[in-house]
Amino acid sequence: MTVSQAAGDAGIRRLGELAFAAGNAAALQTATRMKIPDMIDDKPVPVEELADQAGLDPDLLYRLLRALTTCGVFEEVGERSFAHTAASLPLREDSPDGIRNLVLWIGAPWTWRAWPLLQEALTTGKSVIPSIFGKEFYDYLREDAPDDEQLFARAMTDSSVRSSDIVARTIDLTGVGKVVDIGGGQGLLVRTLLDRFPSLHGVLFDFEQVVAGAHEDIAEGGRLASRATLMPGNCLESVPVEADVYILKNLLDWPDESSRAVLRNIAASAPPGARVIIIDSLVDAHPDEMRITTMLDLFLLMNVGGQKHGLAGFEKLFAETGIEKQSVRTVPGTLPRLHLVEGLLHRG
Repeated sequence: MTVSQAAGDAGIRRLGELAFAAGNAAALQTATRMKIPDMIDDKPVPVEELADQAGLDPDLLYRLLRALTTCGVFEEVGERSFAHTAASLPLREDSPDGIRNLVLWIGAPWTWRAWPLLQEALTTGKSVIPSIFGKEFYDYLREDAPDDEQLFARAMTDSSVRSSDIVARTIDLTGVGKVVDIGGGQGLLVRTLLDRFPSLHGVLFDFEQVVAGAHEDIAEGGRLASRATLMPGNCLESVPVEADVYILKNLLDWPDESSRAVLRNIAASAPPGARVIIIDSLVDAHPDEMRITTMLDLFLLMNVGGQKHGLAGFEKLFAETGIEKQSVRTVPGTLPRLHLVEGLLHRG
């Protein structure tokens, strides 16, 4: 095909779908926010009944649900009755998949002001949040959007719930004395590792306000508290803890200068031979997931000036901070697929 040839119906149709993709996102997030998925159980429900529960006009709600069925979210059964699909069930609040908060987070109000400035982010390589709100992203959340900050925390907790057990089964910490999870949130991974390795001591390292909400099992008085340490701090400033293994799960998505700072702070405190394990998705690892990971890459560029890395990107960060890459493993059963990229700090 030359540049002068027509694209054909399929190409034009696909472009139309992409151009209206913001509408798909808005429809999905609106239905989720209004808890429409929670109003449907194991049988189809007439739209009139759903509208009564939602406080909407049935014809207007029908238009929303009809649009979502074209995306595979809900199924119209018979006339004007709707049932669940594999894509709508995880949006229920009681779903064990825990995806609801992430869907809402991806469409939080600030995102609708940020996406139109994607060209600015591509031009500068920096976050667009300061030009919108006059402050950096996390400052904006903490000071101006506490509901969004809490939504982000819930989404990250849900992610940890989904992955902690399988990640803990993938990491071999046999014979390890101390592990520290940097930016570990409520400590779900630390808790799971302590359960799996009875002789292990775990350190949860995160901001003071985050570790204050640590999981009850590792908090003071908890069943694992004797083998757990809650350490407040900022890993961009220092990581003042000696450990055998340092874990960074979904953390190095900042600009590379920040990621290098974290790794260098680890190296400054770690004993020779300590292991560093990055747990993250790889932006270019699986073609069937790249629609998610490449958009997440742009999402991070806009909000913090960050990025998702491929394996080469993590290898480069290791090389720049004196860490020798040892191995790469895929964590099965995670989506997007997580990988363990392990490195070793050079011995003295």
